[in-house]
Amino acid sequence: MPVAAPSVAHSFRSPPPKHNLTSGQHEPDESLIQPYSVFPKVVTGPTVWNKEDLSKNESLWKEAWSAEQVKELEESYEQFLGTGLDLPYITQDTFPLSSSVTSFLLRIREKLINGIGFTLIQGLPVTDWAIHKSASICLAIGTVLGVTVSQNRKGHILGHVKDLGNDPTQIHKVRIYSTAARQFFHTDAADIVGLLCLAKAKEGGESDVVSAHHLWNTLQKERPDVAELLTKPDWYFDRKGETSQGQKEWIKKAVFYWHHGRLISHYDPYYVKSITRHVEAGHIPGHSEAQLEAIQVLEDTAQRLALHMVLAVGDIQFVADTHVFHARTAYVDYPPPQPRRHLLRLWLATPTSEGGWERPYPDNGSRKRGGIQVNDQPETCPLDAE
Repeated sequence: MPVAAPSVAHSFRSPPPKHNLTSGQHEPDESLIQPYSVFPKVVTGPTVWNKEDLSKNESLWKEAWSAEQVKELEESYEQFLGTGLDLPYITQDTFPLSSSVTSFLLRIREKLINGIGFTLIQGLPVTDWAIHKSASICLAIGTVLGVTVSQNRKGHILGHVKDLGNDPTQIHKVRIYSTAARQFFHTDAADIVGLLCLAKAKEGGESDVVSAHHLWNTLQKERPDVAELLTKPDWYFDRKGETSQGQKEWIKKAVFYWHHGRLISHYDPYYVKSITRHVEAGHIPGHSEAQLEAIQVLEDTAQRLALHMVLAVGDIQFVADTHVFHARTAYVDYPPPQPRRHLLRLWLATPTSEGGWERPYPDNGSRKRGGIQVNDQPETCPLDAE
């Protein structure tokens, strides 16, 4: 007889061990910063794509679960329930997936890390599943693609993209994923981000992606001055109070890096724009007029080049933060009692020991590199937004 799925109020027995903590945010290693003069004028290869080609051939980025694979995912979930373990303990060992599902995901992983850098997998029957089941299977899928890392000060390795009524203008303390506001083109503090759609908005909330390498090539052609500015490690990024004891409230870094023969991007305009209080306090200088213009040029160019897609309920999107920028349109939820727009989110590290890209950060060799770690906050997996 199957074990009943825990309710949303399910409480976890114990946190994961402290040695399993996420590395967190770091400034780049100055000795590894390359000057603009060594950056390529044109990046080539499978990481460079344009929306016209991908719009004509959706098979390049759309995948679908087979009925047999869905059944196998459900069987794996039932086996996991039998272990009595909590969601933060989901690994390939505690939640083994079938060879069919694993090989399917490994093929996608290669496309994410070394190919176009994003995919949309359709067909998970989440409307038939309890939230615990959807969350568990989402986490298990993530274990094949990478290593989960904490997404906020609360240690969430399972995030919830949902409007909590927070004020999106308070960008110095509000994370935009907890609002219905537009998200500009950005990357997250991870190697891969995953989003599983549980409920759609009434209007909006649609997704855009752009090849950061195609974006770079375009900037080099149209605005090389902007491209050069984006390679300089003198951009201040706010940490919005998500800091451990003794850490600075900001990080200084570049937007684009040339490292081990690859162009790597790390950027979120909200974190760049929310440094005002630190500037007013005299702790750091503000960004120059040229830098502010560069932010706008970057956004405008990304919008022009982006591929637009809509996530249906049951779709799961993965994006490589190393070489793809993503954005979201603003949205309006259905009125109660219909559910609000709700996506489960994963931030995944891809360790260099497992084929991930080398990065110019001091935590490069960490298995759980990146993410957000505040003090010794253990990993948690809430079953709803909080």
